[in-house]
Amino acid sequence: MSSRQLVVLLLAVIIAFGGCLWGSFHFDDYSLFSGSLWRPFDVRPLTYLTFWLNDEWGGRNPVGYHAVNLLLHVFAAVLLWTTLQCVMPSKPAWIAALVFAVHPFQAEPVNYIFARSTLLDTLLSIASLFCWLRGRRWWAVVWFGVALLAKEECVALPVFIVLLEIALASRQRDKLKLRLRAAAAPIAAMFALSLAAGIRVFLAAAALPGSGAGPQAAVSWQSYLLAQGIVILRYLRMFVLPWGFSVDPEVAVPGVAIGTLAWLGVALLAAVACLRLRRDQPGFWFLGGLVLLLPSSSIFPATDLAADRRMYLPMIGFAAAAALLVEKVRPALLASALILLLGLSTLRTETWRNEQSLWSDAVRKAPEKVRPRIQLARASNPERALQLLYEASQIAPDDPAIPAEQGRVYLGMGRPDLALPAFGRVLALTPRSAEAFNNRGAAFLALGQKQAAREDFERALAIDHCQFDARLNLKRMGVAQPLAAGCRYSREQAQALEGN
Repeated sequence: MSSRQLVVLLLAVIIAFGGCLWGSFHFDDYSLFSGSLWRPFDVRPLTYLTFWLNDEWGGRNPVGYHAVNLLLHVFAAVLLWTTLQCVMPSKPAWIAALVFAVHPFQAEPVNYIFARSTLLDTLLSIASLFCWLRGRRWWAVVWFGVALLAKEECVALPVFIVLLEIALASRQRDKLKLRLRAAAAPIAAMFALSLAAGIRVFLAAAALPGSGAGPQAAVSWQSYLLAQGIVILRYLRMFVLPWGFSVDPEVAVPGVAIGTLAWLGVALLAAVACLRLRRDQPGFWFLGGLVLLLPSSSIFPATDLAADRRMYLPMIGFAAAAALLVEKVRPALLASALILLLGLSTLRTETWRNEQSLWSDAVRKAPEKVRPRIQLARASNPERALQLLYEASQIAPDDPAIPAEQGRVYLGMGRPDLALPAFGRVLALTPRSAEAFNNRGAAFLALGQKQAAREDFERALAIDHCQFDARLNLKRMGVAQPLAAGCRYSREQAQALEGN
């Protein structure tokens, strides 16, 4: 490993993503503070352990959270470079590490604090791959198991390793049999861990209200699968021609014919890659990237049909494939491509600087989607927010999130009389929403209708006995409540409920 190359790699990462240190919290980042961060029995306990440590050492200053994400990305890029040198010449290994380090696809997982799980599971997956290539196979199993504690999207890593064993012995069938026989036990252990992680995540997604995944996704698994062929082709296009990045891309479920045709295109690319399945060929690494992408782009549904951060782990394969294809290109052209990627990633990081710039960008790129307008409304002044919410209501008149946000804006403006019908509209659309009952109760309370407010707060707790705002509102009204058994509140929330 050349010290000069290492310096270039580190400088490239800092130039591309160092601006994240001045970024704000975003989107689901705020949900980190809606309950306790100490979650040793969560489906992703390792990720929440790092969030808990951030909170213990730096409170809610976003700089510390962004710094950890940036460091994880640096470690991943350097470790990937070291790992790839075990299976390919030093030049393409370094090019692949640079592509992985500065491609604009990496802007979302680096800048989006809530995506830390993706950074962690990728870093630990690379550690597992490194140990495997160094012959420490049971250590590879251990690192893979730890990676699954960060996020389950790495479940396909054992398949990637099997393909790697085939590629390493592609010219000698007898050698392949020996390699697979020697690796059988650790590979079986990895597959067992993958199965356990998959079952655990499916059960958690089904049980956790509002998880937005599995049975609670906004789409069926059939519709999700139908869309993923187009999504994968979109990812590949953006990898080669890096534009169109968005925190909330406009992707719709296609018809059966178009969806099937897209999957045939993906299958054709995979078939071509299989023709040259050797470790020193781009085909293997391209196929490996597809394998690593499939857990998030196949049959396990998620409300978001596409998300740029899902490419972070597969970039291991795609970056290596690209490096092998361009290693003989003139250095001046490679330097130009690197500068272009650096510029695009710097711009993308600037877009992630605050909520206003992030969601303004998303609205421009997805003018027919409701969520970007709602998120932008939360970052805007009341007049602009109401205009954005009106536009959203014209797109989706029966979306309860729109009147819910309108009601909150009116409450903030000191107009509970206008908030009340908005929250009533939410309850007409979602009669079992604890949050909506609490919000309507807050509007009643602001209007001086204490009995109606109390009844709504109690209805909220009857639906969700852990609803923090309803509990706090009743406490402030002096109403005695049963204990909140089994509720996971943040330290500040627990103090507010216990205080006098």
